[in-house]
Amino acid sequence: MEMATKKQGDTYQMNKEKKLSGRKLLGIAGMGWMFDAMDVGMLSFIIVALKVEWDLSPGQMGWIGSVNSIGMSVGALLFGILADRIGRKSVFIITLLLFSLGSGASAFTTTLTAFLTLRFFIGMGLGGELPVASTLVSESVPAEKRGRIVVLLESFWAAGWLVAALISYFVIPKYGWQVALLISATPALYALYLRIGLPDSPRFTALKATDKITPLQSIAKLWSKEHVRKTSMLWIVWFCVVFSYYGMFLWLPSVMVMKGFSMIKSFEYVLIMTLAQLPGYFTAAWCIDRFGRKFVLVVYLIGTAASAYLFGTADSTALLLTAGILLSFFNLGAWGGLYAYTPEQYPTNIRGTGAGMAASFGRIGGVLGPLMVGYLVTQNVSISTIFTIFCVSVLIGAFTVFFLGTETKRKELV
Repeated sequence: MEMATKKQGDTYQMNKEKKLSGRKLLGIAGMGWMFDAMDVGMLSFIIVALKVEWDLSPGQMGWIGSVNSIGMSVGALLFGILADRIGRKSVFIITLLLFSLGSGASAFTTTLTAFLTLRFFIGMGLGGELPVASTLVSESVPAEKRGRIVVLLESFWAAGWLVAALISYFVIPKYGWQVALLISATPALYALYLRIGLPDSPRFTALKATDKITPLQSIAKLWSKEHVRKTSMLWIVWFCVVFSYYGMFLWLPSVMVMKGFSMIKSFEYVLIMTLAQLPGYFTAAWCIDRFGRKFVLVVYLIGTAASAYLFGTADSTALLLTAGILLSFFNLGAWGGLYAYTPEQYPTNIRGTGAGMAASFGRIGGVLGPLMVGYLVTQNVSISTIFTIFCVSVLIGAFTVFFLGTETKRKELV
């Protein structure tokens, strides 16, 4: 009897330690994720300020977002492959330092060329960190909780956007965009702290030397008969989601200005819309381990498409705000589902490469989206037409998951 009681107590203590460990990992990785979002979120507001200060054309404004995405594409590819070679933890720290230091340095630029150069390196850090962090968390939590935990990790993105919106609203108009960028550089100090307390993925550390393969072998395996359907599905979905997200959200403050609002009022409304991201994540986190990854992705992507169409055609402030709130709610909930779904498609020895390459291909959409908006605005194409294009893109992503995707709820990773 006493032995049974002691065994139950030991089991309870082990579960408690695992739970605390999971929470600690979520907090550490989530803070890095939040800093990423803060940088990307502030960029959308900084573009508006730079347009005034440097007299930028819509095409030049589009290039700022696109160069950032080019860097993200390169970073996701290189650091995803590297994560399968040296571990998730090391790559997570390297990428966090890269974008933090680059962001701080960009505050001192005085030309568009210098700003774009630094945005490329910042993008590399951002693009590499996101899939690696989600892979690290996916491999470190139990299967029955994995979907919820990864979506909650993604919810730190909303917190970062909220911080970015607050800094942009209170700091940029009064103190300038340079001060806002210096504030965003503080994660560099946090990255040093991460070296002490962050554990690496237990699945990666358990890999035998014989299980590790070369980068070329990893890439070839992604397109083998076993994985070709999964890889094709992920690349299409990532492209559609990233194309629409960066095309819409990097231009959101600027679109509000185009619709007749002042810069201050535009920032205020985008801040309100940003608040809707949190319930989007939390509802997706609640649904994903109950109804599955495919359900969350399809439903939230269709919701995103409908909201994008409504936002583009809105002809009143009330409808514009409502559509913008729904757009934030559904789009960021879908992002949470995508980051939970992607690492579950592959075995451990190619998981970093698979997640990184899917994200890398998606970032090509992040290059084209902002550029397309800048070009179409220059050609006097209506905002409603532009957002209809994004609506169609998101629907393609939803149908791709529905027809090609397989459910991975509670799947044990190998």
